[in-house]
Amino acid sequence: MSREKTLIEYYEALSQKLGPSNWWPGETPFEIAVGAILVQNTNWTNVEKAINNLKENDGLTTQGLRKFSMEELQELIKPSGFFRMKAVRLNNFLDFLDDNSARCITDLEEVKTPQLREKLLAVNGIGPETADSILLYALNKPVFVVDAYTRRIFNRHMLIHEDINYHELQDFFMDVLDPDVEMYNEYHALIVRTAKAWCKKSNPDCENCPLGKFLEN
Repeated sequence: MSREKTLIEYYEALSQKLGPSNWWPGETPFEIAVGAILVQNTNWTNVEKAINNLKENDGLTTQGLRKFSMEELQELIKPSGFFRMKAVRLNNFLDFLDDNSARCITDLEEVKTPQLREKLLAVNGIGPETADSILLYALNKPVFVVDAYTRRIFNRHMLIHEDINYHELQDFFMDVLDPDVEMYNEYHALIVRTAKAWCKKSNPDCENCPLGKFLEN
């Protein structure tokens, strides 16, 4: 069976079982980008608390975020964990926007995806997963986001090797799937939901997992 057919079958099985994911949470592209930075090394429930703190203090615009002192910003995003480090990273992101004469991340929409990705990766504190999340979810760029959940599921199904790196894993999808923003968005969301519900790090529930049937082949 071809890799393309396999990946499409997995996608269809997850879609039928789980339904639409409606990802990524966020009212504006800037909020989505901020969330992508805050979600590093934590769960979304904690990020929501930090996002709400910023909203209540008019801090979800570039100008709004700039008005806070470092101490004020740290306090507002404290629920997301690693708040001192993340406050620095948010300021690094704002500096990146300033350096590129962008009042908001959407001002960079016309920059070609490879070039914009390279610029994002040059920002201290923004790694591949964060950069790709911003590109896909905030800017609707056809970039497939992968993470530890992706590695876990597809390694357990013996489709990839355990020590595959980020870009190899990303290429595993992007080399065969059409560059479809909507599908990339939904596929990543479905993978995350599946890993959290069934394909857990320990004691996976393969019997009830919508992908369990593929393990029998």
